[in-house]
Amino acid sequence: MKTATIRDLRYDFAKLEGWLRSGEEIQITKHNKPVATLLKAKSVTKDPPPLPDFRARAKRIFGDRVFTAAEVEEMRAFETGEP
Repeated sequence: MKTATIRDLRYDFAKLEGWLRSGEEIQITKHNKPVATLLKAKSVTKDPPPLPDFRARAKRIFGDRVFTAAEVEEMRAFETGEP
């Protein structure tokens, strides 16, 4: 484990970042007393959540029903509050 001071963090972070990239653990000290330990971050790879099956949902709600143009206009007028 490598050791660095608070001052090193402030003024020579590039060197510490290089150590971290190479997998080193770094103990941070202040007045020769340890205050923290830095570790390389683990990469997190998440799979995106699956998208819902919109077609199956619509079929479950509406069945095989197809709205006419007049019905669609009526629903739009109702939703927007227009006469």
